[in-house]
Amino acid sequence: LDQQLALQKKILSRMIELGMVPGMLLFYCYSIFNICITFVPPFYLSFNYELTVHYYFTVLPSFSGNVPAVFAKLFPSANITRLGDWNTVDADPRWCCTYLLGPSDALFIELGQAFIKQQIKEYGDVTNIYNCDTFNENTPPTNEPAYISSLGSAIYEAMSRGNKNAVWLMQGWLFYSDAAFWKEPQMKALLHSVPIGKMIVLDLFADVKPIWKMSSQFYGVPYIWCLLHNFGGNIEMYGILDSIATGPIDARTSYNSTMIGVGMCMEGIEQNPVVYELTSEMAFRNKKVEVKDWLKTYSYRRYGQANAEIEKAWRYLYHTIYNCTDRIADHNKDYIVEFPDISPSSFSSQLSKRRGMSISSNHRRFFLSEVSGSLPQPHLWYSTKEAIKALELFLNAGNDFSKSLTYRYDMHPSFMSWDQFVPFQLLPTLFLQYDLVDLTRQCLSKLANEVYLDALRSYKKKDSNGLNFHTRKFLEIIVDTDTLLAADDNFLLGPWLESAKSLAMTENERKQYEWNARTQVTMWYDNTETEQSKLHDYANKFWSGLLKSYYLPRASKYFGYLTRSLQENRSFQLEEWRKDWISYSNEWQSGKELYAVRATGDALAISRSLYTKYFS
Repeated sequence: LDQQLALQKKILSRMIELGMVPGMLLFYCYSIFNICITFVPPFYLSFNYELTVHYYFTVLPSFSGNVPAVFAKLFPSANITRLGDWNTVDADPRWCCTYLLGPSDALFIELGQAFIKQQIKEYGDVTNIYNCDTFNENTPPTNEPAYISSLGSAIYEAMSRGNKNAVWLMQGWLFYSDAAFWKEPQMKALLHSVPIGKMIVLDLFADVKPIWKMSSQFYGVPYIWCLLHNFGGNIEMYGILDSIATGPIDARTSYNSTMIGVGMCMEGIEQNPVVYELTSEMAFRNKKVEVKDWLKTYSYRRYGQANAEIEKAWRYLYHTIYNCTDRIADHNKDYIVEFPDISPSSFSSQLSKRRGMSISSNHRRFFLSEVSGSLPQPHLWYSTKEAIKALELFLNAGNDFSKSLTYRYDMHPSFMSWDQFVPFQLLPTLFLQYDLVDLTRQCLSKLANEVYLDALRSYKKKDSNGLNFHTRKFLEIIVDTDTLLAADDNFLLGPWLESAKSLAMTENERKQYEWNARTQVTMWYDNTETEQSKLHDYANKFWSGLLKSYYLPRASKYFGYLTRSLQENRSFQLEEWRKDWISYSNEWQSGKELYAVRATGDALAISRSLYTKYFS
């Protein structure tokens, strides 16, 4: 912690050296979301759309009213309320729970003021902006507007006593995630508990579910149009480019607009670079973007040269993968990385044919066909045929890039110093390789979903041969996908684990940090012997090493239980399967195996071979 504090101070000092001082830089890091925001001041929005002016601010946390359980022992007369368990399996105090200090308790203002003043003492007078999210995914103990207003007032009073110029920055996720609670009276009670101009709301999910539209622009409170886009750092090609190209402009030019900026608050940024590049540009634009034209220049900038096949491929991607209009929050639930923990009998209503891929077992290759219907999970919003056509075009373009694509620069893993990274002139080659690997992975993942369901159909029909065929194919796709991902440095498990271990000062810390890193991308949270974490696979990743060592054995165990069920003519042993995979997961979480930190293999050649094997 002392090292982190020292690093934070160095970062702040460097920001100030670069002119990123109060009134100049917004640098907001929230405990759940990584949020990057560009402020556009109101006078700029109102009077000068041609002049690009951006205000930035450092943002520090404030006291939210949340206190630990031990607080009641230290202050036995304090007014404390226990809130929800937040996704725990059995409310084990090791993992939960949240306690809230009452806003009428004198300690609330005292603690909040002291917290702000201590930060000023520690970091200096670096900001007037403080973030606070008391009820993020935690419902208030009462829906009485008076209580909600008193809590908001107490939070702001504590801030302003610590810093008379304090401004409260609050994310608006609660208005979406707990919409059943936050109706107009409750929203107004919270938003109007602070003087106008002293609160800024992040419209966190504005790319899909803009709250500004259904709240009369947050009832007069300034807000920032934000792109959320990614959950858990999942790796899935997905986006709504049209929403990004028009949403901020619509919000800014709407009647009585209170929008003051554009932001990004993805839970992970190591995917879908096209989405974040376009969003970043929107803070500097005053007109809507024609995405088709923009993509043409984007591909040229990204790959360093014009290519007709690539441009056509991006037109396909624009109308398919990057045109999700179903307003569903995209959290990757493809069966490879979020394997269903459920009895096959529960799938009876979901096994009907639907839009997707189907597989024929009477040929060495897979035949794909479009079929009608729908399945809530995994998320599929586009024509898989057209996505595969885009992959074919990328592979065709590989002929023009083949010399550079087969040249491997000896890159250092991401946890090493930035000055040792790849030369600038090789970046277009690496960008093309990344996109090719990612698109191949996407096509294989959606195909695997159908293989899995075909296996369940065979099981339901008591067709042992069909079950064995589709089991083998599903596991084969996992192995092939792992081989593909191993060919690009961006899809490796090793750097994630090594970067975590590198932070440790002692051997015990090293073990803890590795366990943390392994747990985050697998079980995530608490579990019992027979009940998995409610958030298992929340942060699933398509990483080489993780597929072979974790997802593959898990799927293999499941299909083994299906096969034995048919062989022994008895029902699927759900509880036994659950114990088995939870035990394996916990063992993997505590593992010490080493994984590659540098890519191996020819990404172009592997992608071509997999396209031929599965899609031609």
